[in-house]
Amino acid sequence: LFLPAAAAAVYKQWIPNTNFETASNWDKGRVPCASDVVHFEKDKVVSVFVRSPHALTDMYLPLNGEFVLAAGAGFTAFDGSWDPGCDSGGAVRFADAEHHAWFDPTLWQDVSPSRELRLSGRIFSVDEERVPCHYDDVIFQPETSFRVNIDSSQRVIHLRSISVMGQELSTPASWAGYLRGPSAALQFHGNGTLQVTGTGCPDKSGCACGNALDGPRICAALLGASGRQCPEPACQSPLQPLGHCCGVCGATINLDFTPDFDLQKYQDRLVQELLSQPKYAGVQMAISKVHKAQTFLGLMSRSSTPLIQIVLIDDRAGVQAGSAAEQLAADIMEDIAQHGEALGISSGKMEVATGSTSSGQVGSHTLSRITAGTVMALLFGLLFLGGILFLYRKGKLR
Repeated sequence: LFLPAAAAAVYKQWIPNTNFETASNWDKGRVPCASDVVHFEKDKVVSVFVRSPHALTDMYLPLNGEFVLAAGAGFTAFDGSWDPGCDSGGAVRFADAEHHAWFDPTLWQDVSPSRELRLSGRIFSVDEERVPCHYDDVIFQPETSFRVNIDSSQRVIHLRSISVMGQELSTPASWAGYLRGPSAALQFHGNGTLQVTGTGCPDKSGCACGNALDGPRICAALLGASGRQCPEPACQSPLQPLGHCCGVCGATINLDFTPDFDLQKYQDRLVQELLSQPKYAGVQMAISKVHKAQTFLGLMSRSSTPLIQIVLIDDRAGVQAGSAAEQLAADIMEDIAQHGEALGISSGKMEVATGSTSSGQVGSHTLSRITAGTVMALLFGLLFLGGILFLYRKGKLR
């Protein structure tokens, strides 16, 4: 059982490692054997975890690096005896780990308590949220070494906690102590600074991820891994969700909320009452708080508005692409119309792009008290304009 506070915790685990026994870390695609000559580039900084003993013919070491040895691990000189599977010795080079970037979504996996939903394909994250967010817990697997580039457009990358070599660092003091140790400088490089806060999201309505400044960096890494081009969508006018790199077919819903709104409870409601229905078996949903930049007269403002973004996509193709997502979005809007006030939702706006539509369809629902406020604002505006017109006719205003 997870406590309510822990249920919302998000754990993201780093995938690559620089272990000696990982075959993909070597240019030959295999772990060096006894008759091999091992080469580490002399100018490449590296931390390497060694799990077992190895006999080698020769090994060239980097000028700056470390071997982290498990119990019983180490190196011995090859004595010339026959080694099965190692008939042809040669030079084996350790791969360059400098290109592994923190803001590459393909190098992280979600290991949260709700991971079963994600593994089943029902819940996904927009691209900016696939990388650790400000209130996430980061895990580097025990008994692994790594090297990660933390270049960032932010001065500081905030995190709730970091686990390294099985040790959880969840306070600013413990993290500062780790940074003073010998391994940190070999594991992390780049212009960014990681900072552990030890605090989770304090708002039950959710917290924005905080990776917007590094959005271009995230998309460059993601598109670089897939050939630097977004896949061609099946709809003519794809939607562009906030925090996502490529357009999608399906539906988006933007919700304005009140202090009573609870993001986790609302996600559970959508999953249990709507998304789990058999007719929506091929639909995926992403839901999170985002900040949308405000505009005035077509110009971008420096301020932004928090809202809850729901992104719905499905596995249908051709003219049917996005149709199941559209139907689910319609059901969500109907639920908001009936229960929005009790859920802490003040208004909702839906946009749709499917294979059978030439442009995005927009639907909205606003609760009565918001509508009344809008009417009052319009009345005040008309009174203000009427006052100006009166002063103009009286000659008081030119």
